[in-house]
Amino acid sequence: MLKRNQIEEKYKWDLSNYCKDEKDFYERLKKLDNEKDKIKIYEGKLKDENQIYECLELEGKLSVEFGLLYVYANLKLKEDGADDVANKMCESISKVGTNFEIISTFIDIEISKLSIKELKRLSCIEKFKNYRRFFEDVIKSKKHMLSKKEELLISGLGEFLGGFSDNFDKFCDVDLRFDDVKDSKEKTYTLNYSTYLQLAESEDRVLRKNTFVGMNGTFGKFINFIANNYISDVKADCYFAKLRKFKSKLDASIYSEEASITVYKKLIQQVRENISLNYRYFEIKRKMLNLDKLAVYDIFAPITSDITKKYTYEEAIDLIIEACKPLGEEYCNLLRKARDERWIDVYPNENKDTGAFSWGSYGGNPVVLTNFVGNLESVFTLAHELGHALHSYYSNTNQPRQTAGYVIFLAEVASTVNEMLLLRYLLSKSTSNNERMYYYDYFLKQVRSTIFRQTMFSEFEEKIHSAYENDIPLTKDFLCDTYSSLNDFYHGEDVDMLEEMKYEWARIPHFYNSFYVYKYSTGFICAVNFSKGLFENVDGVKDKYIKFLSSGSVDTPINILKFAGCDLENDEIFKNVFDYVNEILVNWENLLN
Repeated sequence: MLKRNQIEEKYKWDLSNYCKDEKDFYERLKKLDNEKDKIKIYEGKLKDENQIYECLELEGKLSVEFGLLYVYANLKLKEDGADDVANKMCESISKVGTNFEIISTFIDIEISKLSIKELKRLSCIEKFKNYRRFFEDVIKSKKHMLSKKEELLISGLGEFLGGFSDNFDKFCDVDLRFDDVKDSKEKTYTLNYSTYLQLAESEDRVLRKNTFVGMNGTFGKFINFIANNYISDVKADCYFAKLRKFKSKLDASIYSEEASITVYKKLIQQVRENISLNYRYFEIKRKMLNLDKLAVYDIFAPITSDITKKYTYEEAIDLIIEACKPLGEEYCNLLRKARDERWIDVYPNENKDTGAFSWGSYGGNPVVLTNFVGNLESVFTLAHELGHALHSYYSNTNQPRQTAGYVIFLAEVASTVNEMLLLRYLLSKSTSNNERMYYYDYFLKQVRSTIFRQTMFSEFEEKIHSAYENDIPLTKDFLCDTYSSLNDFYHGEDVDMLEEMKYEWARIPHFYNSFYVYKYSTGFICAVNFSKGLFENVDGVKDKYIKFLSSGSVDTPINILKFAGCDLENDEIFKNVFDYVNEILVNWENLLN
């Protein structure tokens, strides 16, 4: 694998929008460290509206600068996890951030002591117009706010309680190594995060099996450490949820995002009721591969080799722009801007963060990290992350700092709309049955991995957290057995599992951000609904969708989606998606017949 300095500059992201270099970072960090103490002068004075306004404005100004430096340091670390300079910058900004959080803890506490009548009065004053959502949140949070001493204590814990996730990331990105794997002809292949999917999609069944065994089995070798690390994270989750008077960690997560327990439960119910769609897909796959019985390592196997092609990065961007034309010229120009201004870090390099993400901070342009290898999956991943990036751009451009940020519940909608538009575009341009079946397979793999698989992950999280909350001992065997049971249900009795699949949960980083994964499912469900209207050019859909991208957190996520035309509390939204999945399955089954 190439080292960082061997990658062409045009394929690396430009972070100068955040910070110029290490020297600039430490100069600004020192200034921020000194200025943060100015917040203290407002302590005990937050009953006067002028003092409240000045305090909130100062906190906001410092938070923006902290965000820029924090993102810069961590993005440098994502480039190369072994970079000592980046590690030190991350440690430095984390320490200042923890101190800033401790110093400013009094703000929410003092403001929360104001009466609901006074808080509502303040939210109606002109100079506080951008803080309306802030005051609404304070009113809502009153019953979960602790004493000043308790809040100070909790603030001080932040620096090391995130260590469970950090432990996992460092272990996976820097320390973990996989043995080479062989195909049916004894040819050897390098297995790592960047090559995993390519090997899993091989036409060689022995190589596919060895890839699954090698990846999951390697995590099995370290299962005691990983299980103990995750269990500790679960315990911390549940402890702080209880401390803040929530019934469960799930309730706390739903509350923090202003999401809906109705939507969460409806998702689980609808997915389980429609699990036969997943089974039908596996049966089609078995027939296409001419197998007596499908195994879990066959799910990614290619159904045809004659249309598989490679894309350059430049071709991928052009294809995404073409597919996103239903979103309008402005949107397409922003995609070009992302390419031309180097918002994107394109190729894998040694010790680079695995996978892909989009990130940023108010005041800086959004950035995207990918590990582009030129296959169709890489193109879809790039489209996905650019959806995140443009969501952030629209929100940051159209909203003030106070309401520019959006919660995870909304985040996975925009990214998946891009993917669905790309898929619909490719299907519309397909010229043969083989090509159509290729895209059917790709879409149904996404349905399987996003709706069904992410819901399975969420069920796993709920079962593990619930077990601890009900005094059931958590052990590595309990985690593995719980995961195996869910795997059996979601794949059905006609799919052969591997013993090593019981360790698969141990390699999922999202579990360290509890109840994140189900939002991939709801995001996908919204995206299928939005993309249909966009692709078919239904009147008003584009304008509503761009308004959704521009909304930040101006309202609750459920309401923002509802106003855009996607009410997740309505069964019809789920039915639309499963009907479309059924339509694709029927089309494919008809082609087979």
